[in-house]
Amino acid sequence: MIITVPVVWDAHRTRLIDLIRTAPYVPPSLPWRNIRYVFIIDVCTTNTNDFKGTNVEILTTTINVSLEKVSKGGSVMSGHSKWASIKHKKAATDAKRGAAFTKVIREITAAAKDGGGNIETNIRLRAAISRAKEINMQKSNIDNAIKKGTGEIPGIVYETAMFEGYAPGGVAILVETLTDNKNRTTAEVRNLLNKKNGSLAGAGSTAWMFTKKGLILVEKNKVKEDALMDIVLEAGAEDMKSEGDLYEITCEPAAHEGIKTALKAKDIPLQTAEITMIPNSTIKVQGAEAKQVIELMESLEDHEDVQSVYANFDISDEELQKAS
Repeated sequence: MIITVPVVWDAHRTRLIDLIRTAPYVPPSLPWRNIRYVFIIDVCTTNTNDFKGTNVEILTTTINVSLEKVSKGGSVMSGHSKWASIKHKKAATDAKRGAAFTKVIREITAAAKDGGGNIETNIRLRAAISRAKEINMQKSNIDNAIKKGTGEIPGIVYETAMFEGYAPGGVAILVETLTDNKNRTTAEVRNLLNKKNGSLAGAGSTAWMFTKKGLILVEKNKVKEDALMDIVLEAGAEDMKSEGDLYEITCEPAAHEGIKTALKAKDIPLQTAEITMIPNSTIKVQGAEAKQVIELMESLEDHEDVQSVYANFDISDEELQKAS
């Protein structure tokens, strides 16, 4: 498959790898390793010496690049969105809903403590309250959680602690917690990782592999692709991709609530909407390692101090469903 992309190349401002990875017009369903891009450039303004030592072939007025040589294969979003979808479905059970209430209350309290009780100026608090409403939490519980955070009423003080580590297969993991005893939580997270053949790593080991983004998943049978794209891009989305039976919409965290509001105004149901950490690249795991990764993710998610778990695994649909 050859995709021809007209592009203006500025060798002084644009890195080759950035150009390739952000090339437009890529059908999401195509296997990346079978794609060759042809970038149409103006040779008069391009110094071909810039491409010496790279996997770039100069063909008159084109640059022909094999994506197989620069891509790690597959969408970096695929594993993340699949896991987000599975978490959403599991949260429907009564036991999971009870745990979700506890986690959301902690998040509201911590958000109010850090940024105040005004949702207009506190993005984190606004997102936490939105999550609370999605699981039908009573307004009185939300208000009390905010007041505990602002100190208007007494309550347990929680602090945010982020743990970095590795799962089987070299998968990078970030574990976000809210705890009233960091030493206890550290020991328990380390124990969970060790039990599933993972390991706790030092600060800075894996955090650089992720970027904070807003993520919204919409089922394909709920809306046409063109209509959805028009709505989300107008509302401030950065990108929209097709993955299985879902559309994946990503944005800057500050634009997240605006996009949700725009979709709800058009009566488009959201399967998942969250502020999350999206991996910059993924690691493919399968077989026994895939099963161990999913078991570790679930064990961490079930811990009462853990708010979110992020990982950069890429597991096939079949193995993901089997393992979970």
